[in-house]
Amino acid sequence: MLQKLDFFDYILENKNAQTLLADAQKICDNLTATVLQDLGIRDYHYDPKEAMEELGLDEELIEQLVADYVAQIIRSVMQFEDYIKALQNSKENHTQLDYTLFRELAHKNLGVARNLRIKDAEKLLYELMKKDDLEYLIVCLEALKVCAIKLNPQCAYETIKLIHLKKSTPIQI
Repeated sequence: MLQKLDFFDYILENKNAQTLLADAQKICDNLTATVLQDLGIRDYHYDPKEAMEELGLDEELIEQLVADYVAQIIRSVMQFEDYIKALQNSKENHTQLDYTLFRELAHKNLGVARNLRIKDAEKLLYELMKKDDLEYLIVCLEALKVCAIKLNPQCAYETIKLIHLKKSTPIQI
């Protein structure tokens, strides 16, 4: 059974970014050693120097762009999960599965990952764009989530907190 990381448990249970990172690392190690072994991303560690050299940007700017990417992926994961649910409903109802929105979101995020030279995300997002097996897509999505957390756990944690706050605060008009 797929071990999943529930973002909001970390907020509700007052856990911290380091606990989030430790749990993300365990899930990442498990997924990349088993189901996603063929992608060759098991021992991948992001090196910002490649992006710095190829893009001609300084380390501080690359770090900020990576933090923006992590926040974007955390938000995108929630959209991906909604799209997966819609695809599962279509499958259960024996209607045609339309992957268009799912693949467009993967493509958008793939561009950012390529620009920043985040190799594990590139491979996972490519899989999300090209594969049709819903169970496999769920695994890839979980791996994308935990790989993003590994890039900048504090940013991921703060993004999750902000999303939780927005969801739990009623809008006043």
